[in-house]
Amino acid sequence: MAEAGRAVGSPGAARRPVPPRAPAGRGRAVQVSVIVPVHNSECWLDECLKSVWEQDFKETMELSIFNDASKDGSAEIIEKWKIKLEDAGVPVIIGSNDSSQPRGVGFAKNQAVIQSSGAYLCFLDSDDVMMPQRVRLQHEAAIQHPNSVFTSHGPTVIMPTWFCSREWFFHVGKFDEGGKGVPEDLLFFYKHIQKGGEVFRVNHCLLLYRYHPQAATHSVLEGTIWNHRVRFLEDRVLSSWTSFTVWNAGKQGKKLYRSLSPANRKKVAAFCDVDEKKITKGFYTYEESEERPKPKIPICHFRDATPPFIICVKLDLTGGAFETNLNTLNLKEGMDYYHFN
Repeated sequence: MAEAGRAVGSPGAARRPVPPRAPAGRGRAVQVSVIVPVHNSECWLDECLKSVWEQDFKETMELSIFNDASKDGSAEIIEKWKIKLEDAGVPVIIGSNDSSQPRGVGFAKNQAVIQSSGAYLCFLDSDDVMMPQRVRLQHEAAIQHPNSVFTSHGPTVIMPTWFCSREWFFHVGKFDEGGKGVPEDLLFFYKHIQKGGEVFRVNHCLLLYRYHPQAATHSVLEGTIWNHRVRFLEDRVLSSWTSFTVWNAGKQGKKLYRSLSPANRKKVAAFCDVDEKKITKGFYTYEESEERPKPKIPICHFRDATPPFIICVKLDLTGGAFETNLNTLNLKEGMDYYHFN
């Protein structure tokens, strides 16, 4: 739920006054550890670490940074900011993988967490920039909701704004360390939900999220994300249903149907839609099936469909028409329908 934005410019000459902060010294527990994994981040690291330095959080805070086999100037930038941050009362813990090959984002995050000591963990990607109030606002919320992952405002749950207690992080378990191509944040989030965790949104802009061609997110294939999401849906929802309707007789609804296990495909009673052409056709034939005869799934109008529903319609894309249609059915989310959009 971070606010996406273009890369901001280089730090200007104007120096923002940093508020006095309680020093993290001997015998004084660290409240928040800012967790930063780094790999070849010299283009953005100055702005990222400057945003740590500019936090208005007045309690004890440390920076735990892990340099995962960077070959650019990231190490020098880290050392420069270590001096500035420690002068401002923020201890800096630096770990590194000095081999020729990076171990991946999951490994780097785990190492940064392990070497840290804060009661709370504030995750920050090395190419993003925190707003000055981020740590303060999320820390205030975390005290009230101990088993939650905290995010910022926006349409999605996005890793760079996660904030949680150390105790809860280790209860959920560390990030997957499979390396490049593994959606370690999504897998952690699913474990978090499976263990009864909640998501709490701090409804403020807390982060400038930088989207660029070198971002680690591009190493994860869309198909990998899709498959993990389908398996989670089957485990968490469909395992307790004997039948259901897929709301969307178009491309996304059919893709979901084809992605289901054979047992869960048999639970699909119908597709529903508002498109008269699809409804008039009457059914969808699963041509790829090896069954004979091939499965034919009815297509009906949503008013004629039987809940529960798996909804494969993106929100906010129909001018409110879909949301209005859904509301007319007086259904309860989590019981009568789930979104898979």
